[in-house]
Amino acid sequence: MPIVSEPLGRVLGNRYRLVAALASGPSAHVFLAEDVVLRRRVAVKVLQPELAQDDAFLRRFRAEARSVAALNHRHVLKVFDWGEGEDGPYMVLEHLEGGSLADLLAQGRRLSPAQAARVGAEAAAGLAYAHERGLVHRAVKPANILFDEDGGVRVGDFGVAPARWSASNADTSSLLAATPYASPQQAAGQALDGRSDVYSLGLVLYEAVTGKALRTANAPAAAPPARRISKDPSLGPLGPVLAAACAAEPSGRPDAAHLAERLAGLAADLGPGAPLPLVRRADGRHEDAATTSLGLADTGEPTATIKVGDGPPPGIAVHALRRAPRRRRWPWVVLAVLVVLCLLAAGAVYLMRGRLFTTTHVVPAVVGDTLASARQALRADHFKVKVGAGVTSTRFAAGDVVRQSPRQGAVLVEGSTVRLVPSSGEPTVQVPQLTSAMDCSLARQLLAERHLRTRCPALSAYSKTVPKGDILNWSYDGKLDPTSAPYGATILVAVSEGRQPVQVATYKGQSYTQVAATLGADGLTVKEAQAYSTTVGAGKVISTTPPAGSTLPVPSVITVNVSKGPAEVPVPTVVGDTVQKATAAIDAAGLTVGKVYGPSTGVVFTTDPLHGQKEKVGTPVLLYTEPPPSTGAPKPGSKTSSSGSGGAPATG
Repeated sequence: MPIVSEPLGRVLGNRYRLVAALASGPSAHVFLAEDVVLRRRVAVKVLQPELAQDDAFLRRFRAEARSVAALNHRHVLKVFDWGEGEDGPYMVLEHLEGGSLADLLAQGRRLSPAQAARVGAEAAAGLAYAHERGLVHRAVKPANILFDEDGGVRVGDFGVAPARWSASNADTSSLLAATPYASPQQAAGQALDGRSDVYSLGLVLYEAVTGKALRTANAPAAAPPARRISKDPSLGPLGPVLAAACAAEPSGRPDAAHLAERLAGLAADLGPGAPLPLVRRADGRHEDAATTSLGLADTGEPTATIKVGDGPPPGIAVHALRRAPRRRRWPWVVLAVLVVLCLLAAGAVYLMRGRLFTTTHVVPAVVGDTLASARQALRADHFKVKVGAGVTSTRFAAGDVVRQSPRQGAVLVEGSTVRLVPSSGEPTVQVPQLTSAMDCSLARQLLAERHLRTRCPALSAYSKTVPKGDILNWSYDGKLDPTSAPYGATILVAVSEGRQPVQVATYKGQSYTQVAATLGADGLTVKEAQAYSTTVGAGKVISTTPPAGSTLPVPSVITVNVSKGPAEVPVPTVVGDTVQKATAAIDAAGLTVGKVYGPSTGVVFTTDPLHGQKEKVGTPVLLYTEPPPSTGAPKPGSKTSSSGSGGAPATG
């Protein structure tokens, strides 16, 4: 494979000795180097000559290099140093041994949903860290998802990709060809934020599980990536998460931090899964190193002639890597045969002494058993038991065995040690804030996203401030409004019944102003109605409608009847009537009969007050009577007739 080889042995910046050529990509040549100061291996990325001559690119590259060098996160490839030699800028990076996701996929290997969830969670965490510091990667792809020797994830190639996208002479079509996982907004040349990287990571994880590549540029409008992902059964529970990450509009995608949280929770649900099938990197001692821990695969095209580094001799050309002459190996073969023969002889002696004829047993399956039960089963076969630190588990109760090593079915001699990892119980998850503006439906959705169950409404209560049907509070294990709870816990949600119904009291005789204020404070709408009353003074409450003792929901309308005092009625005309007839007429008018002056069997000749005069209901009316008229007798009201009465009240 044509990669840079001739500059090997040169020292950059009087510190980094180039040991081996690793790869040549569209942006840079990459070397394995030795840091002669700290005595450690690093990767050195030297820019391609055409980029080193691009002033716009160099300005952007220098700014990005300073920003990327400040990143310090366990899931971001570390940038140790950067500088500029006589032939242009270079970056000094962390050297990883586990290869890249692109290497893994190139060998036809795939990730299980559990593996993809774990890899995606770590990659998203690294991206979230960079996004918080204002850096957008813009070139998330399998080649930039890197692994250390233990399978830990690093996101690499920050700095160069943003610079290439921002260079003044960048060709969008060629950049999209180099970044086939670009978001629709990136493909359209729009302003980007971190959710563009989330989209790209979603496509990468989909391809890692299914082996099928989705491309934004050529995706048919009827089948956008999110829809195709959501319908792919091979993804299992990973499907909805990736479909959300690949939503067409940025507003529909989670940010990188939220995506990392969801993938980490899913990884915990699915279990650890099998170890990643890493593609180990060449360490500089092999002559066929084809790719780099930086994720830059060789393009297959001959590299340009460049000069690299600060030290002499200048002007050395870049050519294809030469194959070193083979060393003779037969002395080592002879030595290996002798060692094997010696070991066989020693083994024969050991066997003759009976040291290897120890009883063996098959390791039983104890995953899911209690620790006490597991110890008993293993000690029955004379195994030693070592219990490690507990881990959280969504499958096993606290104290049950989560993992055993070796696994069941392994054959061990008596006295061997079996290591057990117990469950420390379910993991703790964050409980979202449930505000009073939410109802049960929204609460269930938010809690389900955190793997929590919901009982809503678990109870209800009246509230003066929270509308009916909205949330009052939530609780778990007796704690009100908790911020965390065990995975899968049931959160009890209390819902408002609205305002408490009002029982109408007896307000007779109270002032209207006081009664209206009391009922208004209870949430009722008060209306006033006036009526005459002979028993309740003017301005005081007579009664309410509905009446006292009624129960009204809130809101409701209540009418308060206020007294205008007694009504005024005209005194009826009763002159010439008998006392009995006059009394009936006065009572019918709402007045009362006071004293009767004159004979009770006589007829009324006048009243006090006089007839026609208006008086309040119940006012007494005095009657003045005279003997009834007879033939030849004086007319009623004559002096003779009047004097006969003597002016004294009738005695009956």
